Amino acid sequence: MKFAGRLKGILTGLAAALLAGTALTACGKTAENTVNSIDDLKGKTIGVQIGTTGDALAGDVEDATVEKYNKYTDAVQALKQGKIDAVIIDSDTAAVFTGKSDDITLLPEGFADEEYSIAVALDNADLQDEINSAISILESNGTLKQIKAYYDGDKSGGSGAAYTPSADNNHENGTLIMATNAEFPPYEYRVGSRFAGIDVDMMYAVCDVLGYELQIDDMAFESVIPAVQSGKADVGVAGLSVTPDREKNVRFTNSYTTTHLVVMVRQPSKGLITGFIDSFEQNFIEESRWKYLADGLGTTLFITLFAVLIGMVLGFLVAIIRSTRLRTGKLKIADFFCRIYLTVIRGTPVVVQLLIIYFVIFGSVNISKTLVAVLAFGINSGAYVAEIVRGGIMAVDAGQFEAGRSLGLNDSQTMRFIIMPQALKTVLPALANEAIVLLKETSVAGYIAIADLTKGGDIIRSQTFSPFLPLISVAVIYLVLVMFLSYLVGKLERRLSVNDRR
Repeated sequence: MKFAGRLKGILTGLAAALLAGTALTACGKTAENTVNSIDDLKGKTIGVQIGTTGDALAGDVEDATVEKYNKYTDAVQALKQGKIDAVIIDSDTAAVFTGKSDDITLLPEGFADEEYSIAVALDNADLQDEINSAISILESNGTLKQIKAYYDGDKSGGSGAAYTPSADNNHENGTLIMATNAEFPPYEYRVGSRFAGIDVDMMYAVCDVLGYELQIDDMAFESVIPAVQSGKADVGVAGLSVTPDREKNVRFTNSYTTTHLVVMVRQPSKGLITGFIDSFEQNFIEESRWKYLADGLGTTLFITLFAVLIGMVLGFLVAIIRSTRLRTGKLKIADFFCRIYLTVIRGTPVVVQLLIIYFVIFGSVNISKTLVAVLAFGINSGAYVAEIVRGGIMAVDAGQFEAGRSLGLNDSQTMRFIIMPQALKTVLPALANEAIVLLKETSVAGYIAIADLTKGGDIIRSQTFSPFLPLISVAVIYLVLVMFLSYLVGKLERRLSVNDRR
């Protein structure tokens, strides 16, 4: 009941904050625009999506400060809030943003031209030739033109599809895995549970020509080329332009479309105000977008549960080896490897470990991404569990070991029946807190195309271009989960304290 009361109070406060935040977002003044031409970019702060052509070209603007964002959605929101002065963005994607927001506009001057191509692995020249041939066929029969025309104008970011995969395609050549970042309308985005956009429809058409079944993996933009390079994906299709640095890692097909980079700036609001209810419906009710959060929550809990189990087993094993070495001097070699494990895992970020395990260690292995995440987070957690448990073992009085020997128990039996029960009682709260930390650490799973809770919020943001409610909702869900786990940990600590007083 106490937990329910605290939760009710916090959620009530959050609801009030949501209402106030939505009102402030709707009614706040638009920051003054200081960029009215390309020449005005000199000395200004420019937002770009990391790894894009705009990212590379923005550095050439004299005295400009370049702010790099993981998503265009974040860059545009920063522009609206006056944190940056302009955003360099693809013209088609910019049309989607400006069509849904009245407080941003485009400079009439173009910034640069670019062409998009499909990335394939350096050692896969045959696939490059096949796709080039398919693109030529689709250009000559008008399919590409039809797809591009569909997503122009009012169809940008729409819910339909320009191309329907052929029923005659028997997929005789197997599956073609496409790595993409489905947060880039009108090229690739999500509509409910399916993918849509120019690139998606084009790849379905390419697969029909070549006899493949298309499989789409949605991941962070900066992971697309590493996925192709490592063999996790056959092709990378995410609005990729050819650059010298990219050509060192992958090869590119012929261009399938030409686009333009434009500059997005602020403009005075025309007075469009979206209320809390309207915003809630747009973000969660329309097209059942709440399912992204529900499905993501299930994935997050699944990864957390099994990662905790792996972390506990691995952590206890390492702790026993290390404490045995410290007390008896035995297991020297095993202790050496355990110390290397602890140093490496605790000394590097979990997101880097996740990427290394997926793209490097399992680079040539067709393995479930969820399994990779479970292993990565489990291995990471094991290092921290090991030190927690080792501290508990070392805190047990040395006389307990002597007592075990006097009872005729060997070292293994003494550890199992006398030392571990006492150590476990001491470290249980700390282990529970490690599980809470692990729950939050899984939020980076989206880097390897796992649709976890955080990724679910990102998908909603990419569709509605409204960051406030999706981000707050994800935060609230994590908060409720952490509060519940903290409540259980508190009860456990009180129970242990009562037992100690008896």
